[in-house]
Amino acid sequence: MVADDTRPDPAGESSIYELEASHEPPPLPGDVVVRDDEESLHTALASDLLIHANNCVRTFGDFHLALSGGSTPMPFYRRLMVDPAYREFPWRRTHLWIVDERCVAFDDPMSNFGQIRDYLVGHSDIPKANVHPMEATLPDAPERYEREIQAALAWREKGQDRLDFVLLGMGGDGHTASLFPGTEALEIDDRLVTRVHVAHVTPPDRVTMTYRLLNSARFIGLLVRGASKRSMIEAISQPGATLRQYPVLGIQPVGGVVRWYLDRDACPRAD
Repeated sequence: MVADDTRPDPAGESSIYELEASHEPPPLPGDVVVRDDEESLHTALASDLLIHANNCVRTFGDFHLALSGGSTPMPFYRRLMVDPAYREFPWRRTHLWIVDERCVAFDDPMSNFGQIRDYLVGHSDIPKANVHPMEATLPDAPERYEREIQAALAWREKGQDRLDFVLLGMGGDGHTASLFPGTEALEIDDRLVTRVHVAHVTPPDRVTMTYRLLNSARFIGLLVRGASKRSMIEAISQPGATLRQYPVLGIQPVGGVVRWYLDRDACPRAD
């Protein structure tokens, strides 16, 4: 999959929001959207997602969306289901992919797909064939998922055979997806999906999309909320910060857009 510059406008004009002097938007790579609270932040993200989805359906006939698990995006997924403003989201033309998965069964509370399925799949009209769980417990899970992605995108023209929208989060240690500081997965550049072992997390074994696949996406959104993430946002904003220290800095789309969605609490305070 090779990214190019031929793509529909991802979300119209860049959305940069002014704050009080004590909460200026941090100098992060890409666009930065800041809102006062969770509801208005979700509105900004959902609006961009809906516009981008409709643009891709008009241009390509379908929309390939990769979602992350964890506690931060779940209220957003619920909002997509209950808010009448997003009732016309083109779920029937959407392919749903999973950014990363723990090596657990889908009915385990720690399963990313299990959470996303409960919030989205069962409450939308997305076709069953368009739902692509990552079966991380299988021994050849990375190879299977890579082949599945390539097959689903193969009919598109070269340069357009990539994910359309990826939603990521950021951990307190600067990881994103299951790309953790100091792990071998950060160095993989010849695979789209890989297995990773991270000794200090539970469970330690996971399967994740790699930088190569993530950075080929047409649009990447990073949803980061809460005061607990403020120190990490400040750290990755500093000159000299590296992706080995903070893997989220490895999110550098080729021919695509990266946009951060932050609330006030996550923004470093000016002195």
